[in-house]
Amino acid sequence: MTVPTASGAAALLREALEVYGDDLQAAEALQGYARRLAEPLRVAVAGMVKAGKSTLLNAIIGEEIAPTDTGECTRIVTWYRHGHTPRITLHTTDGGHRNLPLKRVGGRLAFALDGVPAERVERLDVEWPSPALKALTLIDTPGIASLSQDVSARSVRFLTPEDSPSEADAVIYLMRHLHASDVHFLESFRDTGAGRSGTVNAIAVLSRADEVGAGRIDSLISAGTIAERYSREPNLRKLALDVLPVAGLLAQSARTLRQPDFEALQALATLDRSGRERMMLSADRFRRSAGPEGLTEAARASLLERFGLFGIRLAVVLIRSGFTEPTPLAHELVRRSGLDSLLELLERQFQSRAAVLKARTALAAVADLLHSRPRPGTEHLAASLERLEAGDHEFRELRLLAALRTAGVELAPELAAEAERLVGGRGTGACLRLGLAPGTAPDVLAAEARRCLTRWRRIAENPLTARSAAEACRVVVRSCEGVLAECAGLDRQAQSA
Repeated sequence: MTVPTASGAAALLREALEVYGDDLQAAEALQGYARRLAEPLRVAVAGMVKAGKSTLLNAIIGEEIAPTDTGECTRIVTWYRHGHTPRITLHTTDGGHRNLPLKRVGGRLAFALDGVPAERVERLDVEWPSPALKALTLIDTPGIASLSQDVSARSVRFLTPEDSPSEADAVIYLMRHLHASDVHFLESFRDTGAGRSGTVNAIAVLSRADEVGAGRIDSLISAGTIAERYSREPNLRKLALDVLPVAGLLAQSARTLRQPDFEALQALATLDRSGRERMMLSADRFRRSAGPEGLTEAARASLLERFGLFGIRLAVVLIRSGFTEPTPLAHELVRRSGLDSLLELLERQFQSRAAVLKARTALAAVADLLHSRPRPGTEHLAASLERLEAGDHEFRELRLLAALRTAGVELAPELAAEAERLVGGRGTGACLRLGLAPGTAPDVLAAEARRCLTRWRRIAENPLTARSAAEACRVVVRSCEGVLAECAGLDRQAQSA
């Protein structure tokens, strides 16, 4: 699809700076949004206390750098950005900042606040040379609905500010069960400046999915059934793109699999099935068991901490099934954990739409500025904002996605589902929009795009089509034209290769 979105947002911010250049606070904010357009997409990881936010963040990054204990650092908003050299910067609430020492304890990064109380820390900035952070800036947030109102308020103020767009362009929201407070938070995030772009800025994760079945080997199957049911809940469907089950602890430990872990799992795999099952009836029994020879109680306790009973059971079964090398075992455990599905969804929905999500945040900032600080001579700025919001097709797609998910379009269910797919509800690539397999030949893609274009033009031009539906159809038609143009480009590339 064509993307004039980022350049249009940048031009609007420059125009706003000309108008508000004499307002130091407004100018500083606008310059920040301009820099934000050039930065990676900001994705916050949010959820209730003990939902597994930091563990999942570690799994996404592929290193254990986010603290997962209940220490004071878990009460602080922490940014994880790409940097060529590791660095931790503490920013205080009075505007000061200082670098913190880098320490590792037991292979994990340890945060020491250098004597600064957590309540005086505005945020921590962690720069880390991880490839995963090149495309995404991840933000770890304190638990929502914490027993400490101050801790909970930090997340709410950060993610859903009352008078400005959210600092996050998108959110991964973790929940162990679907509660009213989960829906309330997602509604609040949707209603911020960034969220008004539609529903493509939130993904729900059924976290700690291995605990759904009490650690049984089929736990993730049960969790998948529950996640599928949640994804069809009308209240949640309009707020989140999808609900995915993820065993975060397994994903984190598989992504950071150590040789001693693998050797301990190999030793367990030598036991007969009945012996293993007796040993793993409970965590306490596993820790205190005598076998196998050479596996100490400390080693068993380490496995429990890193993998849990579910992860140990699954790893042993996989080793006995032929995954006898560390790297293939780690990859299979990651796949089974559900992390691969989450990363794929992040790529399809967030990273592929990074430009429009960041631009929408910038437009929301200008709109809020016009509303909160009106002044003479801003008519042309308001007109530019309105033209960009109304004329940019990607914004129109996002608005249609929101309308389709809230049953606000008079289309038959099968047409509504097809429209959602064509405007990018499953991802922005041509294959995803057309519902075809990855790698489909360009000529096949083009033929399907032409068929869809003809069909939706006919529906849009039908005098019996309701007015709201006809407007939606015109958005779909424009999306089909964009896909057809993309297919032509792919065909030219294939011919020149």
